[in-house]
Amino acid sequence: MTEVLFYHLQQQSLEAVLPTLLQKTLERGWRAVVQATTEERQSALDDHLWTFTDESFLPHGTDREAHAADQPVLITLSGGNPNGSQVRFLVEGAALPEDLPSYERIAILFDGNDVQALALARDHWRAVKEAGHDATYWQQDDRGRWQRKA
Repeated sequence: MTEVLFYHLQQQSLEAVLPTLLQKTLERGWRAVVQATTEERQSALDDHLWTFTDESFLPHGTDREAHAADQPVLITLSGGNPNGSQVRFLVEGAALPEDLPSYERIAILFDGNDVQALALARDHWRAVKEAGHDATYWQQDDRGRWQRKA
């Protein structure tokens, strides 16, 4: 059964949260695919993952590159899984993948200050629960630590 995690972004932006979650994914020995919905977001995330801290970067690529299948983290606009990821991150309202059961985890990151993003997250929650998957809801406390709320 696929575990689906809903991350309600209110205290920090996607750019602040995603790199940490990706680092934890790689530490577990898993590969990740990040699905965005616009080329602008895909390019921005690609740039950001190279420079998000002065001390490190996240090895990654996009599905526009020749060796996409070799990347430990792949940023895509499609529903495919060319790098054989165990974890799929959905950002900016990306659709639930048709092959959801093939992943260990799905992480849905949504902007808690955007009414449309909240509505879509609720729709995803219902669909995931109706399909019988484990779903958890995470929200940040005042110190930025993730707290499980449901």
